[in-house]
Amino acid sequence: MRLFISELIESIRIALEQLRAHKMRAGLTTLGVVIGIVAVTLMGVAINGINIGFQNSMNMLGSDIFYVEKQSWVGEDEWWQIKDRPDIKADYAEQLNTIFANTTDSTLALAVPSLQRGGNVKYEGNEVNRVWITGTTDKYVLTNTASYTEGRFFTEAEVNSSAMVCIIGFDVAKELFPGISPIGKKVRIRKATFEIIGVFARQGSFLGLFSFDNQAVVPITAMAKISSRHWGAEVRVKKQPWASMDEARDELTGAMRRVRGLMPGIEDDFAINETKSFEEELGPIKSGIAIAGIFITGLSLFVGAIGIMNITFVSVKERTREIGTRRALGARKRSILMQFLVEAVSVCMLGGVIGLCLTLAIKFGLAYVVPNFPLEMSPFLIFIAILVAMFTGVVSGFAPALTAARLDPATALRHE
Repeated sequence: MRLFISELIESIRIALEQLRAHKMRAGLTTLGVVIGIVAVTLMGVAINGINIGFQNSMNMLGSDIFYVEKQSWVGEDEWWQIKDRPDIKADYAEQLNTIFANTTDSTLALAVPSLQRGGNVKYEGNEVNRVWITGTTDKYVLTNTASYTEGRFFTEAEVNSSAMVCIIGFDVAKELFPGISPIGKKVRIRKATFEIIGVFARQGSFLGLFSFDNQAVVPITAMAKISSRHWGAEVRVKKQPWASMDEARDELTGAMRRVRGLMPGIEDDFAINETKSFEEELGPIKSGIAIAGIFITGLSLFVGAIGIMNITFVSVKERTREIGTRRALGARKRSILMQFLVEAVSVCMLGGVIGLCLTLAIKFGLAYVVPNFPLEMSPFLIFIAILVAMFTGVVSGFAPALTAARLDPATALRHE
């Protein structure tokens, strides 16, 4: 064992000397490995980022919440199937709650209405455009995971009295009230004036498409004072903690059919959405990224391995007399094999390190360009990159190293 360690250390020393002596050759040889490592690590960073962003978004939506809407989130319905569907109404929530209360051992706990539309929020000379405005009830907090940096949510009494109060998102507060507390301040939302009673903590964006921090929530009874029309409506339904999503979904489907007055045999004219539908849609995207990444990685590493194998064969040819001298002085075949194998692995490891550095640089660049997209460079990904580089070195260097180890000492000494 001590002899093996001694030979390994000597092989590493010789490999480093060769890298220093042939810097340009080593650098060019590593290009294929560099591209392969960049490909595999960027693929991992992208998939990790998608997973983190998706999980954060799903946590915001709630894994135990159903969204009753006119159409499906993932586009399962054709336009002609939904164009004549009746709109979802806010009073469906009250009807559903009555059905839940009268159902023995109901798997559904609560229904909450939600109306949405867009608008601008103004405070003195400042204005935030394209704010997502939601009108709902005090029970909204039971279907929402957001916390508050300041203030509170509105109460049942404030909903019943059509109080002109609102809770604003983190970005809205930051833009309108830099350095001061928004609580108690009055803002203009479209046509009406509202008093701010709460500020949501930073939540981020939904899959990079919609920011939860650019919103304002008002009592549903005060929504009519903003506008007589709204863009969309939904009913959020929370299941019981002990119930499964499939059981709760079946019960909710039946309850909604009663609310809509649908007779047996008539198709549903509504959609029940949940986070599971996004998870099913995300699978093919991740698979596509992985397949593309593996193809690019494999092709790059194959080209890199061929280049390293070729250079190692050239190195063996150039140092044939050196090999013969070492063999004549008692060096074992194992030592010669290890020497050239370590050199090949060293070149690949150099490419791996350069590839990881390039990936980190690209990651920081992307983080600056798209700050809302989470990018994660995990230690496991770094380990995989190093392992791939090492494996490439072993595969590409084994044949030349074995050729060097099998050289006849006498023949090698006569080589010119």
